[in-house]
Amino acid sequence: MNPQKRLELSRLLSKLDRLNPDETLPIPDDTRAVGEAFRIGITGPLGAGKSTLINEITRQYREKDISVGIIAVDPSSPFTGGAVLGDRVRMYDLTLDEGIFIRSLATRGASGGLAASAIDAADILDAYSFDRIIIETVGVGQSEVDIVGACDLTVVVLEPGSGDSIQAMKAGLMEIADLFVVNKKDMKGADRFIMDLQSILEIRNHNRTHVLATSANKSEGISELLDWLENYFRQALANGSLLQRRNEQRIDRIKRAAETGVKRQLWEKIKQDDIIEFAEKGLPVRETARLLINGFIAKKG
Repeated sequence: MNPQKRLELSRLLSKLDRLNPDETLPIPDDTRAVGEAFRIGITGPLGAGKSTLINEITRQYREKDISVGIIAVDPSSPFTGGAVLGDRVRMYDLTLDEGIFIRSLATRGASGGLAASAIDAADILDAYSFDRIIIETVGVGQSEVDIVGACDLTVVVLEPGSGDSIQAMKAGLMEIADLFVVNKKDMKGADRFIMDLQSILEIRNHNRTHVLATSANKSEGISELLDWLENYFRQALANGSLLQRRNEQRIDRIKRAAETGVKRQLWEKIKQDDIIEFAEKGLPVRETARLLINGFIAKKG
């Protein structure tokens, strides 16, 4: 990507972060249709080596002349609202490659571990012809499962010896992971950890979820990981599961966008004085809410 296009892309992503929920960001006509890129979600606890793993994945993709867009979702600063960790600092050497584009986004309080604009940002990177899009989310936990609605597959990165076996047993993680990557496989106890994880998957009948071992800082296991990812994409395209997954994600995005728009309009129409007036009547809370909503619908009609 030439410098002019990169600047155009950067400005577009900056505008995206300032959009109101019901606004649409126009994408230039000379871009391609969205849906060509494969999207890989990578999540996992702090210290598991996600950034190092992404570095190595990206390097090997570039050796195959495959372009990569990276969206790194970091915790928000409580003072500025900006990203705290700034993965672009940790991945600085990758930014010199014209086939790589990295964007850090702050969660800004998003409970699902995913910035509100991250999916739209992935659409823009897709439109600008990146072949693979990697979305890295902050931390991992039972509630941080939004990444599954943004990607074609979800990779959960774990580290041996850090209590992750308990974390991995949580139902939320078991449901979202298409692949578990046990990084730092050279650590003591890694083999036992991998066996325990595989046993948990068998007990919970998650046979579709696979486990791979890597040592990203030594570039070990990365080529096998890329082979697995590319094979997954080929199969998902061939059997129609990729299209089905994307359609389900799109339906969910439409519903969320509609809910956000209705909620904003609701509180624009219903004033605080109206709520106080209803509350002072002593009616049950749910009945009061129903009356307010009915009044809102009547005004819209």
